[in-house]
Amino acid sequence: MVASLVHQCISPVSARVDRRDIQKLRHYPFITCVLTKPKMNTETSTLDSKKVYKDNWFDLLAINHISKNLQASTGFRSSKGGYDGFVEAATMATKLFSPTEQQKIVNQTLDMAFPRPILNMIRTLMPQSRLTREFFAVFTTIFFAWLVGPCEVKESEFEGAKEKNVVHIKKCRFLEETNCVGMCTNLCKMPSQAFIQESLGMPSTMVPNFEDMSCEMIFGQQPPPPSSDPAFTQPCYKQCKATQRHQKNCTSS
Repeated sequence: MVASLVHQCISPVSARVDRRDIQKLRHYPFITCVLTKPKMNTETSTLDSKKVYKDNWFDLLAINHISKNLQASTGFRSSKGGYDGFVEAATMATKLFSPTEQQKIVNQTLDMAFPRPILNMIRTLMPQSRLTREFFAVFTTIFFAWLVGPCEVKESEFEGAKEKNVVHIKKCRFLEETNCVGMCTNLCKMPSQAFIQESLGMPSTMVPNFEDMSCEMIFGQQPPPPSSDPAFTQPCYKQCKATQRHQKNCTSS
């Protein structure tokens, strides 16, 4: 009854309302309500919203190339193709080798994947400078998005001046696929830092954010030793795809 009367009072179609109906409304308490959208589950983490990638021909070519070299380094042959095969090979590396051995295997993989003469030429022609640091940042966002996901160049302060030497990875594809902190540190962060330093003469620091799976690669900045690196104090995810045998080594160096 009350709902009917209220509808009559607020309906734009009803131009006239019986005065007796208005008098009846005075005998009922009003309940004010607000219609809202269903509340989002704030406890849902970024792990639940997995990004779907549509790799183009260049992406697949690069993925299969790095995957093939990683499989050659580990001695494991994956039956899967594309990024799934690459992740499977990386996961097997965590089961078969210690964290230190994993880092050496990735360095060996990168040595096979990128011709040494080209790297030496880049190192000779592009010594460390603001131009080189900014070039590496732009180059990474363009040619390595297939490996780590969408990324962008950001500005930071370097030796008292502003320069665009930071690659911000919005949500790391490798970390999202593996859900493993140890695989991030031992198969990506540490060997990448070492490879860039040794092959290109450029110090770099990778700073993963394990809460939202983002990461920043800072060219020109020396990485901290593992003993003081916050990345090695992070516990692994509950959704870690590695086996229980590996979980005890997830944060080892």
